[in-house]
Amino acid sequence: MAEGLAARRAALALLAGVMVKGLSLAEQGDAPLAGLAPGDRARAQRLALAVMRRAEPIDRLLGTFLHKKPPLPALNILRLAVVELAEGSAAHGVVNSAVELARRDRETSGLAGMINAVLRKLVPPIEIGGPAQRLPGWLRQALVARYGKVAVARMEEVQAGTPPVDITLKAGATAPEGADVLPTGSLRLGGGQVSALPGFAEGDFWVQDAAAALAVRLLGDVRGLRVLDLCAAPGGKTLQLADGGAEVTALDISGPRLGRLRENLARTGLQARIVTADALQWQPDAPFDAVLLDAPCSATGTIRRHPDLPFLRQPGEIAGLVDLQARLLDRALGFVKPGGRLVYCTCSLLQDEGEAQVAAALARHPELMLLKPDLAGVEPAWMTDRGLRLRPDYWAERGGMDGFYMALLQLPG
Repeated sequence: MAEGLAARRAALALLAGVMVKGLSLAEQGDAPLAGLAPGDRARAQRLALAVMRRAEPIDRLLGTFLHKKPPLPALNILRLAVVELAEGSAAHGVVNSAVELARRDRETSGLAGMINAVLRKLVPPIEIGGPAQRLPGWLRQALVARYGKVAVARMEEVQAGTPPVDITLKAGATAPEGADVLPTGSLRLGGGQVSALPGFAEGDFWVQDAAAALAVRLLGDVRGLRVLDLCAAPGGKTLQLADGGAEVTALDISGPRLGRLRENLARTGLQARIVTADALQWQPDAPFDAVLLDAPCSATGTIRRHPDLPFLRQPGEIAGLVDLQARLLDRALGFVKPGGRLVYCTCSLLQDEGEAQVAAALARHPELMLLKPDLAGVEPAWMTDRGLRLRPDYWAERGGMDGFYMALLQLPG
């Protein structure tokens, strides 16, 4: 197979999985990348992610050379080629590969000439300019109503770029060379293969977005406390709790997802009890000093890392998630001992999954107290009267952060 063609074919398979089959990249697993060398695997993933992050501005550019939008398989070949041209790849190689990809697929073989003609009109250097890719209409409308047009446009600009890698450093470990220390204490890396960095194999750190890392810090000093991490997989918060000296029980309904947590515990040398169970059915032997509930949600705050989500999420899913969150929150409160604390969080930008959820819980449980934590590095504007609200456009000049909502609740003693 021609050089680079395997990676490009795999990228197209990833895009088809998302846009045609409705499968997230996580759900597709390694199947579209099977048999590829590590370099080709990385290239395929990078190209597919770039297309999803910038599909709308790419289509605007292509639209000046198209009489009508071609079928999706052919359009994705064009999108892929535009990304490569914008990255500075040699035009003849990109065009020839795009034509070859089209010829090898019966869905696109009849459009190979059109693809060749369009791409030869694109004169390098190519710039994918104009407004950033917009969020789906239903989501954008809800966010504009909540945060305003300017803030949402800034979020979209952040989500169009490749995000940096954030890590949490194990207590006493040495930070990787060149890491940027963020105001909240997380470390930010420019990119690259994290597993190849000095200290990774030794368990000195783990990958965790700076926003996600704040949920555990809401609990304060957890040394010696019995803490339950509900919906724990993939386990970044469990590692934080264990590193902080807590006696941790990590519960999740997905055994395969907990496998990654087991791997990270083994790599870091940290300890936690792992339970595979449905939190709505499970019952502990004794109540906990603290519970952390990172509830299942729309994950709309993580689009900068998961650009496949806008192609998959539908507004009809939200009501079911909100109902599940409420039931999990009520259930989790029953696991907390008198005087104990609970952190509720979601990686969602939607108020229904955050502020409104906690407001409803306070109405159902008048004895609950909503505490205002004092966290290092957290700007006052991020705190609301209903908890901590984080957005992708915060620290935009540094690469942004995931969108999160967090609240610290306390039961009466």
